Amino acid sequence: MYFSGLIIAIATFFIIGIFHPVVIKTEYYFGIKPWWIFLICGLCFICISLFITNCILSATLGVLGCSCLWSILELFEQKKRVERGWFPKNPNRA
Repeated sequence: MYFSGLIIAIATFFIIGIFHPVVIKTEYYFGIKPWWIFLICGLCFICISLFITNCILSATLGVLGCSCLWSILELFEQKKRVERGWFPKNPNRA
C-alpha cells in the first residue's frame, strides 16, 4: 500500500488548520502590514518545492507556499471582518 497521498492530505489539513489562527492573530496584532512576509515565504516555499525530489516533502512545501500566498488574501479579508465587527479589534493598535 502507498500512503503518500494520505500523508500529503493530512499535512495539507494541518497546514490549513494552522494558517487560520495565524491570519487572525497577525491581523489582530500587526494589521495588514506584514502581508509581504507571507508573499516572500510563499514564493520561497514554492521555489524550494520545485527542487525537492521527495514527492511527499515537495508536495507539502508546495501546499505550505500556496497557503502563505492565500493568507495574503485572507489577511485583507480579515481586516474587513474586523471592520464589520465579526472579530474583535485590537484596542492597543492604532
